[in-house]
Amino acid sequence: MKKLWLLLPLLGLFPLACPAQTAEEKGLEIAVEADKRDLGWSDSTADMKMILRNRQGEQSERAIRVRTLEVQGDGDKSLTIFDHPADVKGTAFLSYTHAVKADDQWLYLPALKRVKRISSANKSGPFMGSEFAYEDISSQEIEKYHYKYLRDETLDGQETFVIQRTPQYKHSGYTKQMAWIDKQHYRVLKVAYFDRKGAHLKTLTIKDYKQYLDKYWRADRMHMANHQNGKSTTLLWSKHRFKSGFSDRDFDRNSLKRAR
Repeated sequence: MKKLWLLLPLLGLFPLACPAQTAEEKGLEIAVEADKRDLGWSDSTADMKMILRNRQGEQSERAIRVRTLEVQGDGDKSLTIFDHPADVKGTAFLSYTHAVKADDQWLYLPALKRVKRISSANKSGPFMGSEFAYEDISSQEIEKYHYKYLRDETLDGQETFVIQRTPQYKHSGYTKQMAWIDKQHYRVLKVAYFDRKGAHLKTLTIKDYKQYLDKYWRADRMHMANHQNGKSTTLLWSKHRFKSGFSDRDFDRNSLKRAR
């Protein structure tokens, strides 16, 4: 029998096999990389046109401004202000996204001159009559979901990862989501949403990305189609600006009534 020390030089020729990466580990890795590439923008503002379409194709439009504050160690804060039409003018929505606990959200209704808190159990409800739910418009923190890599797929000529996101939030309106993330820039290009019965409910398509500050990608067009009621909502973004010097005070509850 050869002595052990005679075999040691041969071990380097046959490296020990590393355990294969699981689908869950790869899914999380993709989500973390996408999040890492969008850190450090501090705050932002943008204008948005919301186009609502009913089953018959009739549409109405709303003019909106959005302000967002990046928060270290927790979810972002955002303030959404409606400027048009007259029946929603002055309405303001404030959201504090959290990583693992329920988001804090408030809605200011100028006709009543009061602030209404959105119930933590009602985040699946439609946001201002649109096909976007309250939980859709929160910042998508890593800890909100369990992840699973499904496959690689070409989408509109772009190579993508397809991952599954399972909400950890018990009041979520979804059993799962499927997200298509482009391999080059880790931008979300499409999301399919499945309702509490597991049926395909909605599809979000995200297009016309532009880069800002040589790093941050923002899309000019988001289209949410509801496959069950035939309605859709399109968000058209413009005038993205960053690092305006906002602070927490610009996103406290009093800011809802100050919003102009």
